[in-house]
Amino acid sequence: MHVRNRLVATLGASLLGASALVALPAPAQAAELLANPGFESGTLSGWSCSGGTGSIVTTPVHSGTKALAGAASASDTARCAQTVAVQPNTTYTLSGWVRGNYVHLGVDGGASTWTPSASAYQRLSLSFTTGASQTSATVYTHGWYGQGTYYADDISLDGPGGGGGTDTQAPSAPTGLQATSKTSSSVTLAWTAATDNVGVTGYEVYQGATRVSTVTGTTATVSGLAASTSYTFTVKARDAAGNVSGASNGVSVTTEAGGGGGTGFKQAAPYLYLGWGNPPAPATVMNATGIKTFTMAFILSSGGCNPAWDGQRPLTGGVDQSTIAAIRAAGGDIVPSVGGWSGNKLGPNCATPEALAGAYQKVIDAYGLKSIDVDIENTDEFENAAVQDRILGALKIVKANNPGLRTILTFGTSTTGPTSWGNRLIEQSKALNANIDVFTIMPFDFGGGADMYGNTVNAANGLKNKLKSTFGWDDATAYAHIGISGMNGLSDQKEVTTQQIWTQIRDWANANHIARLAFWSVNRDRGCAGGGVTETCSGIAQSDWEFTRITAGFTG
Repeated sequence: MHVRNRLVATLGASLLGASALVALPAPAQAAELLANPGFESGTLSGWSCSGGTGSIVTTPVHSGTKALAGAASASDTARCAQTVAVQPNTTYTLSGWVRGNYVHLGVDGGASTWTPSASAYQRLSLSFTTGASQTSATVYTHGWYGQGTYYADDISLDGPGGGGGTDTQAPSAPTGLQATSKTSSSVTLAWTAATDNVGVTGYEVYQGATRVSTVTGTTATVSGLAASTSYTFTVKARDAAGNVSGASNGVSVTTEAGGGGGTGFKQAAPYLYLGWGNPPAPATVMNATGIKTFTMAFILSSGGCNPAWDGQRPLTGGVDQSTIAAIRAAGGDIVPSVGGWSGNKLGPNCATPEALAGAYQKVIDAYGLKSIDVDIENTDEFENAAVQDRILGALKIVKANNPGLRTILTFGTSTTGPTSWGNRLIEQSKALNANIDVFTIMPFDFGGGADMYGNTVNAANGLKNKLKSTFGWDDATAYAHIGISGMNGLSDQKEVTTQQIWTQIRDWANANHIARLAFWSVNRDRGCAGGGVTETCSGIAQSDWEFTRITAGFTG
């Protein structure tokens, strides 16, 4: 009843505001004033959402490939707003497409409008006139208390830009455009910032005459390219009034060869977990097996968007940092695994891709990382569309901010390839231009039964085919973006991977030049025939570190 009264009051104010504005004149010299109006950047750039309730989704959308999702709750309307420069005594038109229950669109201190229920996208529109001395306006959209998630797309504010008068001056053209890295399927670009009389709000990246990316910073990665192909790129700057600069210098880049090349990244890195299972001294294992790299598990949330080992141990000053130092002193390195099956994870706790990227950056900075793995599992991350997109957006950000960093996604699989959620993750990585280096499947606990070799190969080939169809890659390039992370000995479902089977898998991985080979875990790489599934041994007869020794023979 309380909510209903608030809705009626809001509706009354909206109708009064709208009726008072009917006779207003149409705006002159109209231009799009909002940054990221259709959310096509794949981020919330330009927008601020209350309580971290906003996220970017790829379905449902009104146009393009992205839209805003606002997670309204019993205590938060999921208000997302943007402030822009405007001119005094000037009429503006605000419009947008919304979907959901009790979705509002308006301007602070002025008019608003709303829809009680929109099962499909519905257009909302209003006009407002600025005050005699007003130079900025804050526009917003929000849901309502307890009404669930709403969606908004193509929000537009038309009218002359601010800055003390109509802004018709375009920014200067960006300079110094260069390619800072490339693979067989992507090119990373960087340039020197443009200048503007009011301020640059973003950059448009062009591949020939086609705009392929919009960013707010001075770097961008263009992915989904063909191997051994020449592309020419330019960049233009844009200001808040919609003025666009001339093109930067052009840069021509030829992508790497696809045949057997791909990313050029190869990693043999079994899991080492310091949280249980009588973890061995890494130097002992390295000396006995020749392994050089370990996947260290797990980075979780210590509360909110704060990373910690197992959600408890600090990044620096503890046993994890000293273990990493010992591995590096012995000539090795590590890749941290963020997430896993259980525990309080960063993906659901960090409200936006930017916040999650900040948490990842803390881990990267703590150890000067060359690669980072996100083990995306369970219903809180893997089977959650919003969190999938958040993780992909965060990995895109840290990759752009850390040239040369390799990003890895690890997830479950069926015996024939990715599940529907795995397919979505791959499709979204393309749609969001996340430029993921390695997609690693976990071919165990998937009902593999007796033929763990055959089903592992079938699952990997299913992943290869999905990557080919999504990115347009050839076989060699797709294989070069694949990883396999198995489970030595007995799996949780009592599937058996023997030393012979793991050797066959390793040899297949080498023959097809995949990117990564790992297993769970070095802690379990000790014999205990008939011992079942435990944290300290494999459950089968074996010598210590046999699976690690086999894995060390992976060269890609």
